[in-house]
Amino acid sequence: MEVFDTRLILRRDALDRGFTDRELARARQSGELQTILRGVYTPMTSLDAAQRHRLAIEAALATTRRGVVVSHTSAAVLHGLAMWRPNLDLVHVWLNSVAGGKRTRTRHVHVGRLASADVTVIDDIAVTSVARTLVDCALLLPFEEAVVLGDSALQQGLVTRTDVEEAMARARGRHGLAAAARAVAFLDGRSESVGESRSRVLIHRAGLPRPQLQHTVYEPGGEFVARVDFFFDQFKTVGEFDGMGKYAADGRDPRAALRAEKAREDALRALGLTVVRWTWHDLDRPEWVIQRLQNAFGLGRRAA
Repeated sequence: MEVFDTRLILRRDALDRGFTDRELARARQSGELQTILRGVYTPMTSLDAAQRHRLAIEAALATTRRGVVVSHTSAAVLHGLAMWRPNLDLVHVWLNSVAGGKRTRTRHVHVGRLASADVTVIDDIAVTSVARTLVDCALLLPFEEAVVLGDSALQQGLVTRTDVEEAMARARGRHGLAAAARAVAFLDGRSESVGESRSRVLIHRAGLPRPQLQHTVYEPGGEFVARVDFFFDQFKTVGEFDGMGKYAADGRDPRAALRAEKAREDALRALGLTVVRWTWHDLDRPEWVIQRLQNAFGLGRRAA
């Protein structure tokens, strides 16, 4: 299908160019084309979930009535927000109307009044603003997923808390606003990754004390020791999510990363701090992380 110098190929356009449905089927079977939506294909390969969803958005807009605005998790993809377990099967769009909403296997058309302040443009595509996207997703998603997305927006500097609060005010009266408000109140742009946001939620749900985020630890003489993800001052405890990533990310070989991490932890422990580390795998067994933190808190109490 090299004759099409485009990211998207609509079946109707291919047929107009002289291709047959049998040729399109063969191209899909061979991997030369990938199906994005029914009747919409792409010659692009090695797409990640976000890239594929962006193409699905473009395909949906090509076959949807004019005047819609990309919204919810689809808008989050266009804004480049981090997400946890996103369901990208549906393209979400908003229709500024009181009627016409519907949901199909691949598309969810939301309806309602949309203020001009809640709409922006990305690459010629009308999309809900970052603040409005956070509010819509907080209304749609579970608490943890909404926090991950909102933390990402704040951390990247794409939105301010005031922006989000104003968007919340414009959403007054919508179903689920109380739950959305709880998620929005919990957002913190100091979380620097999906894992750190999920860790915050885990600590919160366990009823553990609220930690200081991105805390800098110094020697008594003022010399820098480390910047840590979570710091429980009253318990002399440091919490670290996937600490090795801080060193592996700069391209150093694993052995150098391991040595750097060991030296860092030795320096923290030399100050009388207990270091608790956990990984992606550990977040799926929260009781293990909670128990380790509680054990560290006990050590901190006895040392005080």
